[in-house]
Amino acid sequence: MLSNWTILFRLIFAAFLSGVIGFEREFHGRAAGFRTHILLCVGSTLIMLTSMHIFDIYSSRISPDPARIAAGVITGIGFLGAGTIMHSRSAVRGLTTAASLWVVAGIGLAVGSGFYFGSIITTILTMITLMLFSRLEHTMIRKDWYKTLIIETKEGVDQLKAIRETIAGRNSEITDFEAERTRDGANMMLKIGLKLYKLRTADQLIDDLAHLEGVKHVTWETE
Repeated sequence: MLSNWTILFRLIFAAFLSGVIGFEREFHGRAAGFRTHILLCVGSTLIMLTSMHIFDIYSSRISPDPARIAAGVITGIGFLGAGTIMHSRSAVRGLTTAASLWVVAGIGLAVGSGFYFGSIITTILTMITLMLFSRLEHTMIRKDWYKTLIIETKEGVDQLKAIRETIAGRNSEITDFEAERTRDGANMMLKIGLKLYKLRTADQLIDDLAHLEGVKHVTWETE
């Protein structure tokens, strides 16, 4: 039987490791951030501890499998991860966050079973992947760049035509489009998903759109 101090340590240790990963996701403004990762990992640790506790209680009577309940965590986490994935015509977002949730569930199970070395190494590798490899992905791997423009402009067909022609002139492709009125009802707020074939055209495109007649404000949507 595990002592109360051991149980307390494993739960706190799980919260610490998952908090490190969750902080990185929170820093980048993801839907599943600091608290979500901690709750998931601590919950997984508790489930693993519960499985081991059941094994200790009934092992003298029957032959229970301590990993059976924990295995349900790996299957069930798919539903939570799916909630962080969003799809639009321009791209699928949230896959990395969903994967990080799946990883912290595994970390929680590892800590719950006392596999500290594996949980620490996995946390380190996960942080390297999230923080360092993302830069490598942006600079070397990705050829197409997906960004979203937020434009406040006056209403009119000619205005939309001018915006579309400006975007096309900067070697960019419109992949998604949303429009709604501003709160005061005086202008239109456009949300335009773009596929940029040359990243260096991003600043030039903003400058071109800002100089169009009728455009009040233009910026990139922050992720």
